[in-house]
Amino acid sequence: MTNNTRTEPIVDHLFRHQYGKMVAILARIFGLQHLDLIEDAIQDTFLKASLQWREQQPDKPEAWLTQAAKNRVLDLLRQIQARQKREAAFPHASSALEINEQFLDPEIDDAQLRMIFVACHPALSTSEQIAFALKAISGFSGKEIASALMQKEDSIKKRLQRARKKIQEEGIALQFPEPHEMESRMQAVMQIIYLIFNEGFHSNKADSLVDKELCGEALRLCKLLLNRKTFRSGSLYALFALLCYNAARLDAKVSDDEVLDLKQQDRQKWYAPLIELGHDALYRSLYDFQDRSAYHFEALIASEHIRAANFESTNWQQILSYYQEMYHYLPSASILLSKAIIYLQIQEAHQAKAQLEAIKIKDLEQRSYLYYATWAEFHLMENNTIKAKKMLKIAIEHCTNKFEEDYLKKKLAKLKI
Repeated sequence: MTNNTRTEPIVDHLFRHQYGKMVAILARIFGLQHLDLIEDAIQDTFLKASLQWREQQPDKPEAWLTQAAKNRVLDLLRQIQARQKREAAFPHASSALEINEQFLDPEIDDAQLRMIFVACHPALSTSEQIAFALKAISGFSGKEIASALMQKEDSIKKRLQRARKKIQEEGIALQFPEPHEMESRMQAVMQIIYLIFNEGFHSNKADSLVDKELCGEALRLCKLLLNRKTFRSGSLYALFALLCYNAARLDAKVSDDEVLDLKQQDRQKWYAPLIELGHDALYRSLYDFQDRSAYHFEALIASEHIRAANFESTNWQQILSYYQEMYHYLPSASILLSKAIIYLQIQEAHQAKAQLEAIKIKDLEQRSYLYYATWAEFHLMENNTIKAKKMLKIAIEHCTNKFEEDYLKKKLAKLKI
């Protein structure tokens, strides 16, 4: 194995985890109007690392990158001064001492928190928010974002360009929302974290069922917010509990390149430390705060699955009641679909049919294959194998994930007329 092959994975790993920190710090020093220059400088820093480390890797790679970033700050100062053709009036640090202070851990966390609110600014569309968050905060490349979101790389590039343009045109600053804006802005932030996690947990990538990088990043962002007392709420703790419960099951979702549903999963593989974190967060969300949200009910549902010793002992009636309450908070096609699945579990086919008939298929988007697969289960319960096979074939046609598609094909193969 060459030094080159050993170095590249290390640089890739550090890039993912350090990129967002560096963007946030440099944006705080220079302002978001210089975001393009900042991103170019960080790219140059990592390119320099990948070249120099081929000969010899530093003992402390993260410290090396931090020092390199500080050096780039001074270079950027000169570049921006030249660009503006005047003495630069920077919003923050310009001396070596002040620059060093920006790289202290509390300042790094503060800068990243501010960047989260920039990414979720209402001036940006939801699709732009997700793409910008994954790029500027999480360090994903345009290619990786395109793969995760099932989009063309050129489309992601344009989406990021629109986001940067809006940030500049709207004069969005790297700062926290005003107190009267905080609740609505936090709702947007939690939605983006939730969507990022789900993109990983229900991966639409053709060759991967679970994208752990996306799930891990959503957990990191949620924890970063919880570390600051100002942002804590019952809803944020409930969201964190939900992410912990679902992340705990990641390693059990796939076995030998085959998707496993809850009934098939080896519950011994569920990760206990994450489950305990989930229990603690759920308790706090219910008893330390007054606010309630759909995240509470999703977390409660996930906790019921976690607490069941096996699939057969799952308390489906309790789960159904949580879905009923959640629907009042957030009416959606996905909740109707979930209710239909539960009704099938408790052998109430007529109720399941009513839920399915109330769904507008377009509202399920890329999850529409589950709608047809659930209809197939309904027809099987009605002993109508012909219709069940028809629905499974449609479900397979709408499936974008290889593992899910294989799972449905195996179910279809087992049906006999």
